[in-house]
Amino acid sequence: MTTEPEAFLCMQTQTPCSDHIETKGLIYFARMLDKIRLKARGELPPDYFVGVDDDPTMFDARCTRFLGVDYHELVERTLKGGSDEEILEWCFDRGRRPNEEEIAIWNAFLSKRGWRDEASTDLQAAKERSGLGDREDIQTWIDLHDAEEGRTPVAIFVH
Repeated sequence: MTTEPEAFLCMQTQTPCSDHIETKGLIYFARMLDKIRLKARGELPPDYFVGVDDDPTMFDARCTRFLGVDYHELVERTLKGGSDEEILEWCFDRGRRPNEEEIAIWNAFLSKRGWRDEASTDLQAAKERSGLGDREDIQTWIDLHDAEEGRTPVAIFVH
């Protein structure tokens, strides 16, 4: 017989780390691995997109294509354990190792996604769905992730 309250017996959910976390200079990779781990433990909120299924514009799909690795193989490797850096090295060995300029371009692209580009309309719709439609500080998808998860968006763009 357990004395723990029933609430502790249910799986708790938590949000993944910020997209801004860098792994060997690459943003977003740590978040993708965090989502993989949380989902496997049943701790990722159910409305989070994970994987590469039908939408090639989602960040997980873009990241695995950028690294030249199969998402499902990455999930398998991630769940075997190891640090984010070790798993990124696995990606480099298995797929491709981007150079410093490619990483800078990747980081700039992801950091600005949704700001004055073809993803702006979808970003605004997502802000509205989240009740954040009037937030001027949310200018990118990364800003939206931070705001939805209780972090202050990093304001790097000004109108």
